[in-house]
Amino acid sequence: MKRVAKPVFFIVALLILFLTYTATFGIKGQNGDNSTTYIKGVSDIRWGIDINGGVEATFSPETTTKATKEQIDSAKAIIELRMTSQHITDYELYTDYDHDRIIARFPWKNGEKTFNPESAIQELSATALLTFREGDEYTTTTTGSDGQPVYKTPKGVTATNIVLQGSDIKSAKPEMTQDQTTGATAYEIGLELNDSGITKFATATEKLNGQIISIWMDDVRISNPRVGKVITDGKCAITGSFTAAEASALANKINAGALPFKLTTTNFSTISPMLGSSSLRAMLIAGCIAFALICLFMLFIFRLPGFVAIIALLGQIGLSFAAVSGYFPFVNSFTMTLPGIAGIILSIGMGVDANIITASRIKEELWAGKTLDGAIQKGDDNSFWAIFDGNITVIIVALILMGVFGPTNILYGLFGASTTGSIYSFGYTLLIGIIGNFLFGVTATRLMTKSISGFKFARSKWLYGGAAK
Repeated sequence: MKRVAKPVFFIVALLILFLTYTATFGIKGQNGDNSTTYIKGVSDIRWGIDINGGVEATFSPETTTKATKEQIDSAKAIIELRMTSQHITDYELYTDYDHDRIIARFPWKNGEKTFNPESAIQELSATALLTFREGDEYTTTTTGSDGQPVYKTPKGVTATNIVLQGSDIKSAKPEMTQDQTTGATAYEIGLELNDSGITKFATATEKLNGQIISIWMDDVRISNPRVGKVITDGKCAITGSFTAAEASALANKINAGALPFKLTTTNFSTISPMLGSSSLRAMLIAGCIAFALICLFMLFIFRLPGFVAIIALLGQIGLSFAAVSGYFPFVNSFTMTLPGIAGIILSIGMGVDANIITASRIKEELWAGKTLDGAIQKGDDNSFWAIFDGNITVIIVALILMGVFGPTNILYGLFGASTTGSIYSFGYTLLIGIIGNFLFGVTATRLMTKSISGFKFARSKWLYGGAAK
């Protein structure tokens, strides 16, 4: 067995304990009456409707003219865009075309004190501002709930030079084209401008031919097409590697910014949580007790590998918290629901299983007469593929759940339309937990075991489950 340096155990263990502590409690500073959050912890998690309750609101167009199906779909698209830009993943959206209504259900903000549904829905019902801007300069980049980058807040020339506004857009429609040479099918967005936009766009495309004109909804960039030619008749196409669903979604967002009406809230109410804070505290206590029992079991049965496994499990739990709370700057906060908690619990169970498999293989090799170093190496080798096979199948399931029930619904063609919500939350936390299992339950556990076995006090086979000598 190739030895691992003795300090590695302490370095890895300290890093894991630091991650677990900061991901649980966060790091906050106090400046007078103002509190500053440097690193987010569990207290910064936005809890889902089933845990903390939320708001149900009905939106309708502020007009006496009946809205078309396309206009209602566009309004729904902009509400959905605002949900995802605020990292709200536990939401439900329904359309009622007969009565021109959109019904939305979403959780309270984290740390909500007043629980005023009227103020909670203002950001969703405000008129959307669609702009076409010169260039593609932005201030910040975050990660959306679908894992894709989200570019926010235009700057520089992009902030100052507005080419078109939503009122200049007549319509945007998804279109299918076919290459005359290869016969390949492609999707694009056909754009038609009204009289106010034709002259503006002709001037802009002449000036920016070959350059980017980015499209923004409020302060979120939704597309950044490059000008291919001068457009003088007010008709053009936005091309790219679009799927049918992506082309339809972008067209809906553009139409949403050009709606001839403002959305008004016709009805709103609060949604009571299924659990509430007292039940959440009870779950926390039960979880701590269960983890303590697992620790005792691992220590009693597997001794030193059990101790190492406990440290690895703490790292896995810390990573799960960090991936939900917004701990990492490049990973946005996430709405935690009951199924999301179930995903964490299931992944921890698989983490325990991974450590048990490895420790059991080491124990078997020791009883078969192997040396300590040989047993550790052979136990690691023999257990890896059993752990890999079990975890990779769960990863596939988690990705399918996220693909079908996520905000982008990338598997629309296979499974049809669906809604974001608790199933997506389950898939997300399960996926993060399995990744944590590979990172801590496999990699970190093996590094720490090989490292600590180099100390004289840890050379006894009995500490690893072998015979006492």
